[in-house]
Amino acid sequence: MARYREAKCRLCRREGMKLFLKGDRCFRDSCSIEKRNWPPGQHGRDHRPKTVGYGIQLREKQKVKRIYRVLENQFANYFAKADRKKGITGENLLLTLERRLDNVVCRLGFAPSRDQARQLVTHGHVLVNGRKVDIPSAQINAGDVITLRERTRKNQQVLDSVATVGGRGGIPAWLELDADNLKGTVLALPKREDIQMPIDEQLIVELYSK
Repeated sequence: MARYREAKCRLCRREGMKLFLKGDRCFRDSCSIEKRNWPPGQHGRDHRPKTVGYGIQLREKQKVKRIYRVLENQFANYFAKADRKKGITGENLLLTLERRLDNVVCRLGFAPSRDQARQLVTHGHVLVNGRKVDIPSAQINAGDVITLRERTRKNQQVLDSVATVGGRGGIPAWLELDADNLKGTVLALPKREDIQMPIDEQLIVELYSK
């Protein structure tokens, strides 16, 4: 399965903002962007070309793609599906990405980052309504109950992640976490206002409309 394997902090520095790719570390002073908030590369610190037009749209698309940890073809497919749905294309795109199972596992606090949540899912540790689902891109629905395998509930990394979820922004309003039983419930589908990251989805729509 293809995935990005290089240094994640370079991605944050390239976008000029925290993408929260490394879990709890992103909330500490040890976060790389706190010390080196300039683009990676030999001339990143001294050479910052002005981004206009297409470049701004591209950077917005790259930012969202990196936040949700999807590859180029996956993202293009998500956009095509969002464009075919009724409603606002940009919002449809973001809400579809937000409903990915790996994102929900991360938002519930079972894993501190989406990469680690994806690993939990692909290794078969996550149950949806009592059934194992090992596809990170699976779409959750209102009323779904997300739990972990019995053995996984005793994993110290999972327990530590749940204990510190408050320091990572807490649980969004559309989800409910039963921390004692490590059970999450999807109360409702996410809305645009539930996504707090600074994203201008209209720029992505304009990019794909060219």
